[in-house]
Amino acid sequence: MNNIKTLFLLVTLTLVLVWAGGAFGGKNGMTIALVIALGLNLFAYWFSDKLVLKMYRAQEVTETEAPELYGVVRRLVQKAGMPMPKVYMIEGDQPNAFATGRNPKHAAVAVTTGIMRILNRDELSGVIGHELSHIRHRDILISTIAATIAGAISYLAQMAQWAAIFGGRSDDEEGGSPVAALVMMIVGPIAALIIQMAISRSREYSADEGGAQLAGNPRYLSSALRKLDTAAQQIPMDATPATSHMFIVNPLNGGGLLKLFSTHPPIEERIARLESLSL
Repeated sequence: MNNIKTLFLLVTLTLVLVWAGGAFGGKNGMTIALVIALGLNLFAYWFSDKLVLKMYRAQEVTETEAPELYGVVRRLVQKAGMPMPKVYMIEGDQPNAFATGRNPKHAAVAVTTGIMRILNRDELSGVIGHELSHIRHRDILISTIAATIAGAISYLAQMAQWAAIFGGRSDDEEGGSPVAALVMMIVGPIAALIIQMAISRSREYSADEGGAQLAGNPRYLSSALRKLDTAAQQIPMDATPATSHMFIVNPLNGGGLLKLFSTHPPIEERIARLESLSL
C-alpha cells in the first residue's frame, strides 16, 4: 500500500509539472515540461548520488579506518541479504546520516563524525538499519526524483513570474492562459512542496520500521533519534534544503512554517511509532 501511495504521489507530482508547463506555455509548454521531467529524472538516476557525496565532502572509508562503523554495516547487510554498500564519513559536528544510490548494487551509506561520538553501537545499528531500509526500497531515488520535479515546478513558476513582469508572454491560442499562469505561480510550488513532503514522510516511516527490524530492537533507533534531534537543534550544519530530505533527521533547525513543511515527520511521532512496535 505504501508503494502504491508513493507511485500515486509521483504521478500526481508529474501531472502538476505538466499542468504548470501548460499554464505557462500552452501545448508547447506541456511538451517542454514533459521533456524537462524526463531529462531531470534521468540525470537524478545516474548522477544524484555522486553529486550529494561531493557536496558534503564525504570521504570513503575502509574497514581499517572505521572498524566499528564498517562492522555494523557489514553485519546488517548480511542479515538483510543485501550487497555491501560503500561507506563514507563526513567531517561534521552535527550527528546525522544519509544513504544514497540508485539501487542496492550502487549504494552508499554516509555518517558524520559527530554521530560516531554520541551513539553507542546499538543506536548506531538502528540508524544504519534505517538507511539500509531506504536503500532496499529505493527510497533515495524516489525522494530525489520528487525533489527534482518539485524544483522544476518552482523554476517554471519563477519563469512565469518574470514573464508577467516584463510582458514576455504571448496570449495566442498556442500560449497558456494568463489566469492559469497566475494560479500556477501561486498554487504550483505549494502543491509540489506538499506532495514532495508527503512522499518523503511516508518513506521515513517505512524506513524507521525496516531499520528497527534489521537492528533487532525498535528502541535502538528511537533512542538514537532522540539524541540526533536534540543535537540537530543545537549544532548547525551547512546543509541545503534541496538535500535535507536525505538525512535521517532534518539537518536544518527551525520552527514555524519551516517545521510545518519539513520533509521529515515529527520526531515525537516517529519515536512513538517505533516504541509501539513489538518485534
